[in-house]
Amino acid sequence: MAASEIDHESATPVYQQIAAYVIADIDSGALPVGRRIPSESAMVQRFGVARETARNAVAYLRDRGYVHTVPQRGTFVLDRSAPVAD
Repeated sequence: MAASEIDHESATPVYQQIAAYVIADIDSGALPVGRRIPSESAMVQRFGVARETARNAVAYLRDRGYVHTVPQRGTFVLDRSAPVAD
């Protein structure tokens, strides 16, 4: 993940700021399709946030189609160029 700072005074929620850093890494290719994103524990340590905040960041990414989570394996970058099946 790129160098990052969280602005606790920002109107943007912290979990969205964390998600924005992950999205930037996905968009830049630093986190390619199929690669596992940093774990919640790694986000907690990296950004100095509560685990729930990291969990919310992952949920935000998942809800927007950037990642999918495989139980016991991790959360992985999705191919956003592929059409979504109905």
